[in-house]
Amino acid sequence: MTIGHQSSIMDFEALFRTDFRPLCLYALHYLSDVDAAEDIVQECFMKLWEKLEQGTAVDNRRAYLYMTVRNRCLDQLKKKDLPTESLKPNDTYGIIDDDDARQRSQTEARLWTAIDSLPEKCREVFILSKRDGLKYEEIADELDISVNTVRNQISKALRLLKEGARKIYSFFFA
Repeated sequence: MTIGHQSSIMDFEALFRTDFRPLCLYALHYLSDVDAAEDIVQECFMKLWEKLEQGTAVDNRRAYLYMTVRNRCLDQLKKKDLPTESLKPNDTYGIIDDDDARQRSQTEARLWTAIDSLPEKCREVFILSKRDGLKYEEIADELDISVNTVRNQISKALRLLKEGARKIYSFFFA
């Protein structure tokens, strides 16, 4: 294996680590199925890998991946006979363009990375509250803990997420 090939593999791995989750979230702007979105993203990474292995130059790999994911999502929607004319990613605020969707996907991925780094019990309580919309009493019943513990865990999660955001902000702007 040549040094150039090793470097290419490391570049690809870094791209996968940084962009897999944002690409999945980007695909979810088109599809409502998490598994289908992940499958499409994996297929797109494999397609890129195959192109690189064949010696095909791909100048902007990230742009290539976003374009390929978008096209695969549209293909899947067409297979299901869903309308795709002038389809763009959308969210609760209406239609957004691909650049906005990419930006939001990357922001969502950073947020989920931060949430994933929370202590296990704290993360579980936080997700049940914020993602699933359960009330404190419902969480307490489901996890067999006190409502006060739920309050403490959510408070802890918010504090840790805020501290993490401050560290990132100070790293880039201090």
